[in-house]
Amino acid sequence: MVRPAVKRRALLGALGLAAALPWLAAAQPARPMLVIVLFTGDSEDDEPATRSFFDQMRRLGWIEDQNIVYERIFGKGMRAYLEGLARSAVSRTPDLIFASVASIALAVLEETGSIPVVFMTSSDPVAGGLVASLARPGRNATGTFQPPGDVAPKRLELIRETFPRATRIGAVFDRRAAGIQQQKELYQATAARMGFDLHAVEFTNFEVVPKALARFRKDKITAVLVAGSLTLFPRRREVVNAAMRNGIVLLTTRADWVESGAVLSYGAEVAEALRRCARISDRILKGAPAASIPVEEVTKFELAVNLRSAQALAIDIPKPVIERADRVIK
Repeated sequence: MVRPAVKRRALLGALGLAAALPWLAAAQPARPMLVIVLFTGDSEDDEPATRSFFDQMRRLGWIEDQNIVYERIFGKGMRAYLEGLARSAVSRTPDLIFASVASIALAVLEETGSIPVVFMTSSDPVAGGLVASLARPGRNATGTFQPPGDVAPKRLELIRETFPRATRIGAVFDRRAAGIQQQKELYQATAARMGFDLHAVEFTNFEVVPKALARFRKDKITAVLVAGSLTLFPRRREVVNAAMRNGIVLLTTRADWVESGAVLSYGAEVAEALRRCARISDRILKGAPAASIPVEEVTKFELAVNLRSAQALAIDIPKPVIERADRVIK
């Protein structure tokens, strides 16, 4: 027989537990947010190159395997994988997809009109079809961009400063890169204005690039611009090696290229672009619609110089260029 006092304590305990249940439920952590990160290359290259994104997310309170889970998918530098990458990412119904280049973002947007997409691009996102406008994207994508018109003259000025007697220069463009025709026309117009004879090569398959570099050598072209490319970035060491074999100085878009042996790069500071993408992702994961978050223009640029590669090519980088460089590899 249960005594009245014991019954009373059991009843009070049950009532107390019932009252506490809503608080206990609220105290339980919500499911971790799922963010899929789509890379152009493989883990060896892309993980270090995008570390600033994950570091900034951590600073904003997103702790991996606690309140956020990242699923990383790598494209191996193959455009043929784009549709499959996008389809695979969308099928997992994540809370957000971070696309490291415009081509991948466009492929994802073909697959979904609802999952938020954050992109990073060096081409015009309006002209490229990523957003309706910079101020109001109007769809499920937003991110950061670097206006191509801001860097083309600077890159050509670098060539003029490094090779004051050069009259002919080369350029390599990925025919399938977002906004590439606009970029090509911009470079051609700027080169003509500066008195350069620009020899442009377009490619769709990687095998064309080493052959183009060998042809530049035969044409006695020493300085070659390399435009942004999903295909070339993961294979930049191969491109650099081919350039070195042919005695060619590469001027590229990102400091990652210079770390891999290219002589010069000038472009938006990738780390800053990635931090901005993280801040945009943070807002979306907290409930803000991508359609209403303005695309952010990256205004911080960096110049990188690889003196070791320049020395191997018997090229003297002018002292003013070295002094202006944000990163110098010796």
